[in-house]
Amino acid sequence: MGAGLATSSVPRADIFLTTKIWHDHLMRNGIRRALEGSLEKLKTDYVDLYLVHWPTPDMDMGEIFETLAALKDEGLIKAMGVANFTVELMKRAVEEIGAPIACNQVEYHVKLDQSKLLGYQRTSDIPLVAYVPLGQDRLADEEGLVAVAEKHGANPAQIALAWLMDQPGGGGGNPQSRAPREPADQPRCAEDLACIATLPKDLRYIDPEFASDWDPDWD
Repeated sequence: MGAGLATSSVPRADIFLTTKIWHDHLMRNGIRRALEGSLEKLKTDYVDLYLVHWPTPDMDMGEIFETLAALKDEGLIKAMGVANFTVELMKRAVEEIGAPIACNQVEYHVKLDQSKLLGYQRTSDIPLVAYVPLGQDRLADEEGLVAVAEKHGANPAQIALAWLMDQPGGGGGNPQSRAPREPADQPRCAEDLACIATLPKDLRYIDPEFASDWDPDWD
């Protein structure tokens, strides 16, 4: 990425660059060192969005967001965000600490229900960014998606992305996964939604041991 940025003719101001802090760097000096290393590799003076990649049970949220605020004041980051935060962690960050969280990036697709989290973030006006929206390409053979796709002359991936965009709070200016609108329409009709609703809603494709070992909500 750094090499690409260095040789690109696109102005840096026109590129939105995001990087993350790994879970074992979530302390004041660790966050700063991790960012400095990322900036060196990316060959840039700042990143547009800096995310806490994974929460940990012993992290000091106050220290984390205080450090991120300092980095923002220094112009090294433009915005701070999080990834894989549950509703409970979001409430602590937003309501107790008052952190200006730009977004929360979580696994979200037709086989994993995130309605509780999406509902909270919608009321807090915090965009939810969906990663693994196609289940690491494992959704192509899902009967429910295939049936809806055939009806619309599309493919299962288009329907899966359209479904995400059609969730309450999706679309608009939020940095959610963008869905192709043609040839597939958003799956809004009752028959399409009923077909998709038959899919399981508790399947995670990203399930690291260090998260499931301590987080009771990670199941």
